[in-house]
Amino acid sequence: MRFNLVMEKKPKLTALQIIWMSFGFMGIQCGFGLQNGNASRILEDFGAKVHQLSWFWLVAPLTGMLVQPLIGYFSDKTWTRMGRRKPYFLAGTLFCCIAIVALPNSAAWFAGKSALLFGATFLALMDASINVAMEPFRALVADNLNDEQRTLGFSIQTFLIGIGAVLGSWLPWLLTNVGGISNQAPHGQVADNVVYSFYLGAVFFLGTILVTVLFAKEYDPETYAKYHGNNTNNEEKAGLMEIFRDFGRMPKAMLRLGLVQFFSWFGLFCMWVYTTKGIAQNTYGLPAINGQYTGSAKHIFDTAGDWVGILFGIYNGVSAIYALILPSIVRRIGRKQTHAFSLICGGIGLISMFFIQTPGVLIYSMIGIGMAWASILAMPYAILAGSIPSGKMGIYMGIFNFFITIPQIVSALLAGPMVTYLFDNHAIYALVTGGFMMLLAAVSMIYVNDGKLIKVK
Repeated sequence: MRFNLVMEKKPKLTALQIIWMSFGFMGIQCGFGLQNGNASRILEDFGAKVHQLSWFWLVAPLTGMLVQPLIGYFSDKTWTRMGRRKPYFLAGTLFCCIAIVALPNSAAWFAGKSALLFGATFLALMDASINVAMEPFRALVADNLNDEQRTLGFSIQTFLIGIGAVLGSWLPWLLTNVGGISNQAPHGQVADNVVYSFYLGAVFFLGTILVTVLFAKEYDPETYAKYHGNNTNNEEKAGLMEIFRDFGRMPKAMLRLGLVQFFSWFGLFCMWVYTTKGIAQNTYGLPAINGQYTGSAKHIFDTAGDWVGILFGIYNGVSAIYALILPSIVRRIGRKQTHAFSLICGGIGLISMFFIQTPGVLIYSMIGIGMAWASILAMPYAILAGSIPSGKMGIYMGIFNFFITIPQIVSALLAGPMVTYLFDNHAIYALVTGGFMMLLAAVSMIYVNDGKLIKVK
């Protein structure tokens, strides 16, 4: 299929049209919020040791590394009556909702090590499915928005991500403190407030995705060609080898942003895996052990876990608000400087948690982390989108995910032994390490040039 080479400038979209495009991402992030705040806690309930936690989390970056480039490649080639990206939104969501419901119930269906094994399996399915649903959202925004609106588009997407993550992070606490559902469970079981939170999260996830599928618009092939040019080239018959060819031809802006992403996501991974354990030990005074807590210590650990959900909700709430401010900051100092400043705030926020002994004061740490999170979700993609040929938007957004998954894999392999042998089971030092990685990410922005729009020739 060949289209006219003459391209027209894409029209500006209304705020509501941009919101519909990313509305489903709010549900995806609700699932992520539930996972980030509760997965380590659930796996520990099933019997995981502290040095094993990061290894179980390996499934997330490994599935992302495999799935996202493939989904990006196939979604670039897909034209259906439903749309170009929408079939992947819907398929990934259905499988993910199954995993969300199954994960906290593993101990109810299986016993002992089998519960841990199946819990890890459902976590892997959840991650793979989320990646299928999530990857095309970045490409959809880049497909439909012109260069002037891309920062706004990714900022609105980040705002909706923040709202979804707040809901996912706060659900266990809300069900206990508003709904009266117990946050305690026998040894080896998951508390009811967590289980019911996952049920509600699955319903919310599916509902928001359906909103995007029903109301967001995608260009048909002829209209897409009018705005992006002819995407037919000599690589049409290359098949999946095209992924490897494009990897070797990635823009320099992507490589330089890759270094920033490496440090950023290494730090984030440390935070997601070890915050519950770190705060339980450093702030709530639990002993630094490599195993499960029992008796009164288990009660304190569950209380700390609920508070971590609140803290994660706060940093996501901050990110939602900060995302709306990002376009104004960018207009004043530029995307590159905005991202560096935000990463510095995140690094300071993570490091400050080491010095805080009062749970409520940890809220202040979340402000800096939320600013960094908002920028990480928006600025690299806004910078990168202008450096990617339009016909390659999906595949390059998928390849860019390598710079998110590789640091998480490295962190997963190193963080467990570091906490156990270098930090003597004191998980708070993993958070401090993550903070310094954020600061290195900010320094790495020196080497990044803000991309310019590339036209397909």
